Amino acid sequence: MTSPGSSPSASGRGRPRRAVPLGHAAMRSANLSLLLRHLHAHGGRSRATLSQETGLSKASVTSLVSDLAERGLVQEGQVERLGTVGRPGTEVRLSPQHVAGVGVELNVDYIAVCLRDLAGQVRFTSSVPMPYVAGPEGSEERTYPPQLVIDRAAAQLQEALDVAAAEGLWVAGATIAPPGPIDYDGAVVRFASNLGWADVPLGEELARRLGPDHPVLSLENDAKLSALAEAPRLARRGIVDLVYLTGDQGVGAGIIAGGRLIRGWSGFSGEVGHIGVDSAGELCRCGRRGCWETLVGFDTVLAALDEQDPARSGRRPMLERLERIRALLDEGDPRLRERFAALAEDLVRGAGVLVDVLNPQAIVLGGYFGYFADALLCPVQAALDERLLAQGGRVEVSGSSFGLDAAAAGGAAVAVERVLDDPLLAPVATPTSP
Repeated sequence: MTSPGSSPSASGRGRPRRAVPLGHAAMRSANLSLLLRHLHAHGGRSRATLSQETGLSKASVTSLVSDLAERGLVQEGQVERLGTVGRPGTEVRLSPQHVAGVGVELNVDYIAVCLRDLAGQVRFTSSVPMPYVAGPEGSEERTYPPQLVIDRAAAQLQEALDVAAAEGLWVAGATIAPPGPIDYDGAVVRFASNLGWADVPLGEELARRLGPDHPVLSLENDAKLSALAEAPRLARRGIVDLVYLTGDQGVGAGIIAGGRLIRGWSGFSGEVGHIGVDSAGELCRCGRRGCWETLVGFDTVLAALDEQDPARSGRRPMLERLERIRALLDEGDPRLRERFAALAEDLVRGAGVLVDVLNPQAIVLGGYFGYFADALLCPVQAALDERLLAQGGRVEVSGSSFGLDAAAAGGAAVAVERVLDDPLLAPVATPTSP
């Protein structure tokens, strides 16, 4: 195996450099990654089938599988019978017993954490209300001091790490999902209007609280992680261009194009809640007027409730608040029914723009949109169908399969990507006692 070399030489004469052969260690690492990713994408396979599908020799596959098993990344499963001739092969599949990743979502209403192993099994989840400081009595004003929020997030993350340690899992990394654009190099939240944050060094502050033995920490936008969590499910149906819309106090989007996450040159892609849809509309938290999220944010639903309704309390778990709204909606509350009818129309105002600009195959509704997907999918789908420019451009609208855990689940999956890229990062597994 060689690495391509087509850039101009250092002499400046424009001649391509000679391809430089990869060393044995680099070649083996690349082949380990190839094999592990193949199992991750396609499920368990016999060694013979892996050889056929990856192009690696049977001897190489056998040796590579042995290395992966030594690091606790794969295990043997069922016997694979593909015919009546020859000896059946034993399936090799990802092992859930040694490697895991953690995802943490900082939502304006809650902090959620998810621990997932290499095989994709959820080993631990937790969600607590987002801490805040209330404004003057009678005021709905809230502030979210970074130190207060990061203290709570660190405690949640540490709880997941403790569970991983108790179950013998090595944590490859933790991905934190704040609701706003990120400075990826510095692990800084550049701007999160719903939290009132600007230039918060989230990665550094979390690392300080966790101590020197913390796993690798990285930041990614919540909507982007949610899109990554949903992408494999849709990819199995041939859908590789999608927009994930998450609905909270604000609205964000994760955009997958051609199977790849789109961040934009400065990481600001997906800030769709601030699309201007009504120049004479309400003032948004960002300082502009008529942003899309002023029409479809969660606050617009809460405004349809009585002032003393428990669903309006940010001190209650988000799921409990949504269940309360669901009960009122099912009872036929007229204000909520009117609000959800308008919500579907207002969702289309922004979603229609995204469809025209991005031409996705699918839109996935997440956050509180996804929780009420049964009330929103049909009217949103019908309205988008009516405004089709061409029959071949129909977009499929669905609800999130992960619910409120989508960003945290996506964060855990991204953390595990480090091992899929370089399986040698995983330490050799310690044999368990019989």
